[in-house]
Amino acid sequence: MVMRPLVRRSTTQRAWLITNPLAVFATICLISFWLDEPEWYKKWPAGLLFLVIYLLAYRDLFNIVIWRSTFTVAITDVPLVLALFYLPPVMVVLVVGVAILAQQLWLRAQPAKMCFNTAKSAAANCAALLVIAALPDVRGAGPGTWGILALGATTVAVVELLSLVGVLSLVQGLRTGRDALRAGLSALVVTGINIVVGLVFLVALEATAWTALLLAILVAALVMILRSYAEFFRRHKTLADVYELTQAMRDEGGRSGLPDVLLGRVRSLMQSEYATLWLAPQGRHPEVLLTARVEHRGLLDISPIPEEVRAYALEKQAATAVGGRFVVTQDLRSGLRAAKLKDVIVVPLRSGQATIGTLEVANRLGDNRTFREADVQVLETIAAHAAVAVENSRLVDRLRYDAYHDRLTGLPNRRRVVDALAESVTVRAEDEVVAIMLFDVDGQRNVNESMGHAAGDKLLVETADRIRGIADPGALVGRIGGDEFVVTLRAPSIDATIEIATRMRERLRGPMAVGSLTLDVNTAVGVSVYPDHGGDPETLLQRAELAANAAKVLPYGVQPFHPALESRAVRRLGIAADLRRALENDQLEVYFQPKVTLADRHVVGVECLARWVHPAHGEVAPEDFVAVAEHTGQLAQLTESVLVAGLRRCRAWADADRPFAIAVNLSARILLDSRFPELVRELLDEHGVDPGLVTFEISEPGMLSDIERVLPSLYRLRDLGVRLSVDDFGTGASSLAYLRQWPVHEVKIDDSFVQGMATDSGDLAIVRAVIGLSREFGLTVVAEGVESELTLELLEEMGCELGQGYLFSRPLPYERLEAWLSAQTEPESTPTGEIRRLRAVI
Repeated sequence: MVMRPLVRRSTTQRAWLITNPLAVFATICLISFWLDEPEWYKKWPAGLLFLVIYLLAYRDLFNIVIWRSTFTVAITDVPLVLALFYLPPVMVVLVVGVAILAQQLWLRAQPAKMCFNTAKSAAANCAALLVIAALPDVRGAGPGTWGILALGATTVAVVELLSLVGVLSLVQGLRTGRDALRAGLSALVVTGINIVVGLVFLVALEATAWTALLLAILVAALVMILRSYAEFFRRHKTLADVYELTQAMRDEGGRSGLPDVLLGRVRSLMQSEYATLWLAPQGRHPEVLLTARVEHRGLLDISPIPEEVRAYALEKQAATAVGGRFVVTQDLRSGLRAAKLKDVIVVPLRSGQATIGTLEVANRLGDNRTFREADVQVLETIAAHAAVAVENSRLVDRLRYDAYHDRLTGLPNRRRVVDALAESVTVRAEDEVVAIMLFDVDGQRNVNESMGHAAGDKLLVETADRIRGIADPGALVGRIGGDEFVVTLRAPSIDATIEIATRMRERLRGPMAVGSLTLDVNTAVGVSVYPDHGGDPETLLQRAELAANAAKVLPYGVQPFHPALESRAVRRLGIAADLRRALENDQLEVYFQPKVTLADRHVVGVECLARWVHPAHGEVAPEDFVAVAEHTGQLAQLTESVLVAGLRRCRAWADADRPFAIAVNLSARILLDSRFPELVRELLDEHGVDPGLVTFEISEPGMLSDIERVLPSLYRLRDLGVRLSVDDFGTGASSLAYLRQWPVHEVKIDDSFVQGMATDSGDLAIVRAVIGLSREFGLTVVAEGVESELTLELLEEMGCELGQGYLFSRPLPYERLEAWLSAQTEPESTPTGEIRRLRAVI
């Protein structure tokens, strides 16, 4: 015997398992009623009147809210009560059946659905008529009649509900059937109200037929009220849904789940079969095409919407709707029919003046439902929020990417190289070393000075491409400084590493076109290896740099690290000794750079900056003697010296009724000293300065390097009442992820971004994103490096609160600061003291 494979019935076939029995039951009952009352047709005028009433009743469905539950109101139960009383059974079944059939034809329902709804209604009315026939005869409009008619109308509702639950359970599963049963039982409340209204109408009509006029007026008014309420409810619900959608997009932030959150909710809110997000390729971001479809888990990477509709919307730079309610070109309608779609809305996503993509929906759910103008407006509102969310997501992604990559060459930066080395040195192999080869490009400074920085940047980019091209496939290539590139890889030995470095240096040499000149690129290569030359990434890089400096004077240009090279740090030790004497003799001077509110140009504080003029070497750059102080243990004394000078001036200003705030830079190493917060408290008490007037600025990269160890000191400082600021924001790694964890009050945007924002759209976007996200966290934003009026105007427009830079004033010694305040500001009296306001920004 041959076994035939089981074939799963289609949804249409399963639906007929319910439809056919209902139709057979209704047919048998109808024949029985006909035989019992063969002259039923003589009441055709009443039947025609009820048919008109039913058609009007089926036209309007309303949604109302009762106790936080939504109910669909259909007033068909009202004429049903009257029909059961006034019409013969056959006419009741036929009138209701014809009305249902007309409604389904108007809705253009599918044949299977049309047959089911007609059979369901006919069977339910037959069941109700059988119940009424089994009860005593209906006489008059008294309470007995009320109970019989109410029982009959309730039977109709129950049979229709059970039929619907049965067909949904067969077609879509038991879970869907249970949900339909739960919703139907709740809707019986509305059915009961309609039955009571129908009985009231019956009593009134039995009293006098003229009541029909008053009832008609009442019904018309009721329908108008329900329509108004339904429209109000729809708008309110849409507004609430849009708000929830924007909140969800904001909470998702820069995570990868934004498309899922956006498209799933848009499809549900717009009640569409499809919701599509298309993003044009932009920089390193590829094209995105994702679609959410009803009853489909996950997102599809295709779209059913014709490309010509999207192209039309992008060309017009406006929302484009195609469907029965909208006037569009015939070509777009033809494309829609070819794609088997009934209506589509496409809205461009705009970021400033640029279009970054589109948000699209297709096929409004429901046989009689199509998109309207109001739906276009709703989707435009969603698209505006979606564009901001997408751009913020990309900006956050770019901030994170830039934190680990060099912006000019796209190579991993020092932070990324250090992290990679930290991972590499944890894996020790007996027959391998971790090699670091540092390439120092010779002559890059000369190119900058003779041909400009653009030519120098081109030289660096070309060099980066060459190094990347000649490096081994398993090597990590990065840029760790202005003209310093590093290549790390695993090698058999230090000798093998030197051979690799020599070979790469030779291949790197050769003519390179820079502008109108052809240059011969030359590099010095320093080599260090783990574990021979150090056990941590910073030491290995530092010693590779020492070796590269030594290689510059060698003819072959490659130098491995040797301990003798560290003797070159003797000069630094000499400066360290001089710095110690300068600190002991109070020879360092503190300069002050004003901080200005951008909204009203008030000078509200100063940043305290240490300056040192060496007796032999002249003025020493702050980064140089600060680095010396860090490495020689003098950093705490240097910080205390600057803080004391600032507190002394702050106290003097307060005594003069000019409460200027001060800001002092802190190194992460200072925060590692658990005694530092107590020292700050003692100094505040000694000078009688309000802690709220003191801000400590901690460099972001320094915090990130040892965040877990510095957090206790940060919290203790915050508890003292002083303000904490993240300095050099944007130059570290994953800053945004830590902002919520750090107990800080202020974010200070690094001047490298601020100075470039007027000419570099990338810097502008980053500054805008940092300001927006910082304000979301409730942090004050300070921009350093404000040097032009255009930069100042852009920062004002973005909502940046404070700024400092050469546009206002350079760092000045105390006497020159006082002269500057007298010349460039004018006093304003406030309840908290005198405030200085800039006369003009020069």
